[in-house]
Amino acid sequence: MEKAPSKEIWVIGDTRNRKLLGYSLNVLAKAKAMADTIDGKAAMVLFDGEADPAYSEDGMPSRVGCSDAETACLGAGADVVYALQNRALLDLRSDCCADALAWLVRESPPMLVLLALTDWGRETGATASALLRTGLIADCVDLNVTDDGVVGVCPAWGGTITAHITFSDPDKTGFATVQHHRFSAVQSKGTPGHVKHIRPVVNKSNESLNLISRAPETQEHQRLETADVVVVGGAGLGSMDGFGQLRELAAAVGGEIGATRPPVLQHWVDEDRLIGQTGKTVNPSLLFSVGTSGAIQYVAGIMEAKTIVAVNRDPDAPIFEVADIGIVADAKTFIPMLTVRTKETLMRGLADTLWEDIRNETTQSGGFGEKIRKLREAQGWSRDFLAESTGQTPDFIEQVESDAISPPVSFLVRLSGSMGIDPATFLRKEEQTIIKDQRVRSFVKRTRDYSYETLTPGAENCHLRGFMVTIQSEHTHRPVEYKHEGEEFIYVMEGDLEFTLGGKVQVLKPEECIRFNSDIPHKLKSLSKDNTRCLVILYTV
Repeated sequence: MEKAPSKEIWVIGDTRNRKLLGYSLNVLAKAKAMADTIDGKAAMVLFDGEADPAYSEDGMPSRVGCSDAETACLGAGADVVYALQNRALLDLRSDCCADALAWLVRESPPMLVLLALTDWGRETGATASALLRTGLIADCVDLNVTDDGVVGVCPAWGGTITAHITFSDPDKTGFATVQHHRFSAVQSKGTPGHVKHIRPVVNKSNESLNLISRAPETQEHQRLETADVVVVGGAGLGSMDGFGQLRELAAAVGGEIGATRPPVLQHWVDEDRLIGQTGKTVNPSLLFSVGTSGAIQYVAGIMEAKTIVAVNRDPDAPIFEVADIGIVADAKTFIPMLTVRTKETLMRGLADTLWEDIRNETTQSGGFGEKIRKLREAQGWSRDFLAESTGQTPDFIEQVESDAISPPVSFLVRLSGSMGIDPATFLRKEEQTIIKDQRVRSFVKRTRDYSYETLTPGAENCHLRGFMVTIQSEHTHRPVEYKHEGEEFIYVMEGDLEFTLGGKVQVLKPEECIRFNSDIPHKLKSLSKDNTRCLVILYTV
């Protein structure tokens, strides 16, 4: 014969880290308020694997020590803390925890079991309720105790209506998953509760489900929920190409990409990027919400964001009701412009830091190198790719990122080219004037030299200039104004050219060409009995 439920309301505590435990404490505040209306008790259930509180084996996230969690729960108003002690619960596997929870419910059934709306909470609650053959109300935004029993308040039909759901059998323990951000943990001022240590029976650990292997979740998949900047796209982006524009913006601001349900269903983005009631909850400092209508399910996942910037062409879109900054515009037109301006601002910041290093003839920890590393990671570039894009080596990039060296200005020029940004748009007027004067002097000197035939007369003020360079037979070319920041392109017209770049020698035949960072030491030599002639194109800052 089944035992009758008590007037206790349990909250299941996820102790893998303090953030997840905090979600449970938020739900505990609601449980406490409900218990007070029926003269009942609010209890927290913790899973203790009898392990070191700082457990982090195999790089797994450190769990909150059970004693620390017990103290936090009592401080937040728990009348009772049930600490379940079994080695099978060490890893917080949802199947093992659900088995232990089901055993405890059979032994001492409460009125209601609440779980925070996380992946682990959903899985553990669903499994335990199935083992007990009892009901579960999913995704509650609120709960109340009425004369008819427990009633869960849940959004339905895209948030257009609110459903009130109760259990068919009020004499059995009910389960519910709760939107934790709807409530806030409180500090209890009453009489402290107490802790009960219980050793549950757990069968799952030795049955058909066995742990084969484990590894830390990759940083890529951890980033969305912990990101400081999140860029979310919705149906208003129209197509996969439109959603691709949002990826460029996310890379430019160093943020993580998220989505509402329609882009996921259209396969524009992976399902693990879904944000909302049935997806993930994020709490960034800055969140861009682009082409999203603002349905309740989605808004539930972004309410913890400190600043929300919404872009939608419909001025009456519900998303503007929660946005701190609202922009009425067509996303497919506005986002590319915003991305360009963001990149220009980013490059401007990099230029400021680099110019400061050059003027001071020093590098500072946490300065230019760290910014380059963050930019590279945001773009999804490897060191090898960035090295190739800027005409450097992976070792050089590593030294720049560690602030061991300060790169030449040409590094920024080529970097801006990789990002599709004209360097002239982010250099200040005084910097452009200095570089312009250097460019003019270099151009004049070259045009006066017999070996340089200018192909762009009057281009002393231009970034792009062309020359025909003649190198005397079997002689090394004598450079004029050898050092110039930027890129250089050489095309061999006649003769054989020995080209040395940074100590590496190669031979170019007629109709062969090469492009390189012109700040890298390089030499030209004619290997022919006749003069060697080359077309040289310079792009300087």
